[in-house]
Amino acid sequence: MMKLGDEASLRTAVSNGQSHRRVIAWATPIATAALMWMGSVTATAQQTRYVSPQTGHPITMARPSLESPVPPVGPQALRGADDDHFAERGGEVPSARQIDQQRERLFNELAEEFNAFDRLGNLVRRVAQLVKPSVIHIEAHKTENKGGQIESYDEAGAGVLISAGGETWVLTNRHVIAGASPQQILLRADNGREMSPLKVLADKNTDIAVMQIAASDLPAAKLGNSDDCQIGDFVIAIGSPFGLNHSVTFGIMSAMGRRDLSLGEQKIDLQDFFQTDAAINPGNSGGPLLNLRGEVVAINTAIASSSGGSEGIGFAIPINMAVQVADQLIRFGELRRGYLGVVLDPEFTSADMLSAGYQYDSGARVKNVRPGSPAATANLQRGDIIVEFNGRQVESDDHLVACVGLTPAGDSVPMIIYRNGKRYRTSVVLTDLQ
Repeated sequence: MMKLGDEASLRTAVSNGQSHRRVIAWATPIATAALMWMGSVTATAQQTRYVSPQTGHPITMARPSLESPVPPVGPQALRGADDDHFAERGGEVPSARQIDQQRERLFNELAEEFNAFDRLGNLVRRVAQLVKPSVIHIEAHKTENKGGQIESYDEAGAGVLISAGGETWVLTNRHVIAGASPQQILLRADNGREMSPLKVLADKNTDIAVMQIAASDLPAAKLGNSDDCQIGDFVIAIGSPFGLNHSVTFGIMSAMGRRDLSLGEQKIDLQDFFQTDAAINPGNSGGPLLNLRGEVVAINTAIASSSGGSEGIGFAIPINMAVQVADQLIRFGELRRGYLGVVLDPEFTSADMLSAGYQYDSGARVKNVRPGSPAATANLQRGDIIVEFNGRQVESDDHLVACVGLTPAGDSVPMIIYRNGKRYRTSVVLTDLQ
């Protein structure tokens, strides 16, 4: 049974000196939820003719209909109005049979429109059925020392099966299993099979973790290319919100490149989040975000919430980034971060680039170069503006930090910089961050 936590443990605080960062809550469960389905139908008015019992004249009244008003049968014209009534000339009152035929026609038109819409719903159902066997429910038993008192609780999340080196691994978020030993982690597949991980590897800089399991018969998920994702794409999230394992939600890709999130006590240095309005609640952490091809495009990680529940703003780590980190964890036991050796100016913005009239509309300005660093070897100087790194346009200082951190050491990386208004090409060989 899951132990409920207090509201403060779900929310996060803005870090010291990081007041500009958004307040984000982890998507892991500590509360119960009430579920509600609401719908609405919009109706227009349909004109129906009746005979006034006082005067015997035909009059027109409005009643709800599912489409625009249908003209009455026969010629008609408005004669005028007085204190007693509106009168009309000509036309006949529709019979009950005519009304039923009209309603039947409307139902048939509605059925045709539903069939077109249902094709999308059927696609979502097929994706969910295909991918759910590759999603793992996670329960981690944790203990914390708070004020000299030991508190014990269970935390739920999700993970997705991947294959690496002929072995089966569960890809998830570090914060889902942080503080629990492998024996304190319970993994449950969609078919009800339960197991514990053989090995747990994690990286705090990206909040990525992988767990090796002895279950080669479980299907690995199909991984997509997160670089191909675009704002507005339909996406599906699968996870364990509030402990309700293998729940499915649907939405769109709301934004990309979110890199200034404050995630509470845990500092995430390398950020490059997708934003989605697919409902992500506490317990969705570590679960997959899918495209309509059934491919994993991101790992659900956090939510922005004032209530602790979904408010339509969720964040996920792009799968290309997550897999790159997982690969290094599996091969080396740690993430080998690239090191450039510069201090960047966080106050420098795209507006500064535009006002200076540069060809590029974004970049990162160097405030200082550390002696003996790869940047110093590459002759970077204070005031240089790095606009391209390894073939990618630099969007901000946070973006450059993520790009450098995920670039392997030892390779010669091309860069484009601006110095004193002039554009230069150069290259740098990164070293490992010690």
